Amino acid sequence: MSHDEAGIDWDLELERNRARYGLLAVVVTNLAIAGVAIFGVWRLGGDKSVIVGVLTAAFTAVSGVTTAYLGIKAVSNTAKSMARARTPHTPGQAPAPGQAPVPRQPDGR
Repeated sequence: MSHDEAGIDWDLELERNRARYGLLAVVVTNLAIAGVAIFGVWRLGGDKSVIVGVLTAAFTAVSGVTTAYLGIKAVSNTAKSMARARTPHTPGQAPAPGQAPVPRQPDGR
């Protein structure tokens, strides 16, 4: 395995870990918010106007955390794919998808 292949494997593994633990953090946070909301509704004992406020705030927090994670992940993936597309390829290899071939000089270099 060449150095480039090892770097690609390492980058892929790093990205998988980031995605896995980022999603885990979002799920744990959402469960904590839901748990606090359920506890708050249980302790309020039936005051409907306050229960609506607690559930609305919990829903807003859950949707905000989830949307922020998904938005950051989408922007990160887009930036990474754009950076890969701009990285010059090694002479003698086919260019990356969407990348124009590098013109050769008249002396063959």
